[in-house]
Amino acid sequence: MFSDIQAAIPLGFFLSFMIGPVFFVLLETAALKGFKAALVFDLGVILADIIFISAAYFSSIQLLENLKNQPGIYVFGGLILFIYGTTIAFKKEPPLTESSVKITKSYYIGLFVKGFLLNFINIGVLVFWLGVIIIVGPNLNNDPQRMTLFFSTMIGAYFVTDLIKIILAKQLKTKLTPNRVHYVKKIIGAILILSGFILCVKGFYQNLL
Repeated sequence: MFSDIQAAIPLGFFLSFMIGPVFFVLLETAALKGFKAALVFDLGVILADIIFISAAYFSSIQLLENLKNQPGIYVFGGLILFIYGTTIAFKKEPPLTESSVKITKSYYIGLFVKGFLLNFINIGVLVFWLGVIIIVGPNLNNDPQRMTLFFSTMIGAYFVTDLIKIILAKQLKTKLTPNRVHYVKKIIGAILILSGFILCVKGFYQNLL
């Protein structure tokens, strides 16, 4: 169990720094509207992630059960990561902009819904979680308890990292120049592309055995 936690924490940290709309809006909200506003927004994002993880898990149960007998599923998972990595590496994101809008308590529900919807409407997030489940499922023996612990730890690490980002939002924002954002996106995309390629090779190799 402890090894599962150790494996999940770095993935949660990595997930928190995946460049996408949520990443930028979270920093903008924290920098311009404060800690509490960003926290509420982030909770909405995490709720969408939990729903996606559940949907991806239950839709992939049969895939996980047949994984050892159908190595081609490795290729499927690899292609998912490869495509998602390519999207991250080459998709352009709008720069952070200043805003004079101030919020009151009545807007917190709206911020929560905004975080939820911004993450929920991104089908790439569901695809990402499906790829993660296909990869880690066999390593966890498809044990529901181990998978629950793994993904709970991963989401927890993701949330803690987001809290740190929120606290340091003003400093982070000043450092997020277009060139640096582009560089980080390339690195993250390259890691996912490489992981997808390795998974595809593993699937093809097992098919030859």
